[in-house]
Amino acid sequence: MTRALGLDPGTKRIGVAVSDSSRTLAFPRTSIEASESAVQVVVNLVREESIATVVVGRPLTLAGKVSASTTKAEEFSRDLERALPDVELIRWDERLTTVSAQKSMTSAGKSSREQRDSIDSAAAVVLLQHFLESDHA
Repeated sequence: MTRALGLDPGTKRIGVAVSDSSRTLAFPRTSIEASESAVQVVVNLVREESIATVVVGRPLTLAGKVSASTTKAEEFSRDLERALPDVELIRWDERLTTVSAQKSMTSAGKSSREQRDSIDSAAAVVLLQHFLESDHA
């Protein structure tokens, strides 16, 4: 099997997680700055990590509606599709992934201040793990 990459796009940072080669577990990677170069950083990561599937979080509102964040994530997804035509790209509902990641980190004893630098990638881990455990992986 080949690996999967999970991306949790935000306004300042993009959380990153990568699966193991059996696509059983998701592991955090350093988040990416949400900038003009983000797509190229992801392209490089896909090549370095032998990624076959990219799962991009789709941030809907709790009511399932599209928001400004959803539109921005969709633009990012389309840019990735153009840059990675041979890689499967899946948009995945990411509602409550950050909340779940915060709860896990708090349970592990991390303070809010300690969570700040790693919360985006922790949310990407939750997102990717949900995908890996689904029937779609």
